[in-house]
Amino acid sequence: MRLLNCTRYKIGKCMSDVNKVESAEKHGMEWKSFFFICAVFFPLLSVVIVGGYGFIVWMLQMFVFGPPGVHG
Repeated sequence: MRLLNCTRYKIGKCMSDVNKVESAEKHGMEWKSFFFICAVFFPLLSVVIVGGYGFIVWMLQMFVFGPPGVHG
């Protein structure tokens, strides 16, 4: 079975034409994604990592190692 050539038969858009983005639009999308990563993603990721580490230490102190300090 032979595939149709998009340039010969204009039936909608070719797959190569669907994802083409103009340079001005691409530039705007890059800035939006940069600000999203800097203002939302990295702060949330750091809170999750620090909170997860604190939770792990807390659970280990409660069930495995006991509280820190001098034990009698």
